Amino acid sequence: MMLIVIPARFASTRFPGKPLVDIQGKSMIQRVYEQARACKRAGKVIVATDDERIFQHVQAFGGLVEMTKASHPSGTDRCAEVAKRHPEATFVINVQGDEPFIHPEQIDFLAETLLHSKAPIATLARRIDHTEALQNPNIVKVALAQNGHALYFSRHAIPFLRNNTPPGEWLAQQPYYQHIGLYGFRRSTLLKLARLSPSPLEQSESLEQLRWLENGYRIAVGITALSSIGIDTPEDLERVG
Repeated sequence: MMLIVIPARFASTRFPGKPLVDIQGKSMIQRVYEQARACKRAGKVIVATDDERIFQHVQAFGGLVEMTKASHPSGTDRCAEVAKRHPEATFVINVQGDEPFIHPEQIDFLAETLLHSKAPIATLARRIDHTEALQNPNIVKVALAQNGHALYFSRHAIPFLRNNTPPGEWLAQQPYYQHIGLYGFRRSTLLKLARLSPSPLEQSESLEQLRWLENGYRIAVGITALSSIGIDTPEDLERVG
């Protein structure tokens, strides 16, 4: 069974109460939930939260929701707590709670990538087509092996071109890929990841997935042409109306 977990917390530093903000007549968390439910591969969709307001709101629109510890340092840890309660799930998909416009097709594609790979973890990426995105440290880049597995994730453009090519021309010389923060796990792997300690590379780049690579876990990467619009700040919300 494919379990989709949507971690959602109220106490966001940059945007408190983000899951409950209204977007064109529906809360953000309801929109994420409905997009996840529209997936063909979705066996069960559960919102994982540590806040009673989010819990009651999800119940009010008819969604499944479970309370989790407030002490979790990441959404992955919150997903693992829920997954631990559902031994019937073979695979777990982590859909970020601030992606109200995520395409159901993207989630299904992630599930297919995980199912058809021998890797215990899967994620998505899309090719970067603007220099601004390539140079933006808030847009995470991923370098790929020939077998489609992740070699490294970075906030810097990787690889670095050392042949004196101006950065504005890098995209014409080399394909670069933007990481899309959806993750699929084999349930047994997810429970092991939740027990890992923070790693040096993770702390340097503030990227949790580097902890997994440092500990020897392979991550399969599916390449998609679809983009998604995450809502990290109130300014992001204003841009989508």
